Amino acid sequence: MKEKTLIEIKNQVEGVKKVLQHVVNEITNLRELGVGTLETLKLMPGYDQAIKDLQKNMEDQIEEQKKAEQNGTSK
Repeated sequence: MKEKTLIEIKNQVEGVKKVLQHVVNEITNLRELGVGTLETLKLMPGYDQAIKDLQKNMEDQIEEQKKAEQNGTSK
């Protein structure tokens, strides 16, 4: 390969490396934001009841899906 081609490939790899590092940093920031938000929600009044309601709703949805599948009319 020509030296010019190798230099271009090297520059492209360096560019991809910088972009990937930026993506990793953003994912880390989003994870920290998500964890912080969850911890804040846990401190709010009514959190435990809200979780119970969500679990009940999910169970109801699963039950409806099972019934629909048994009747042959899934959503």
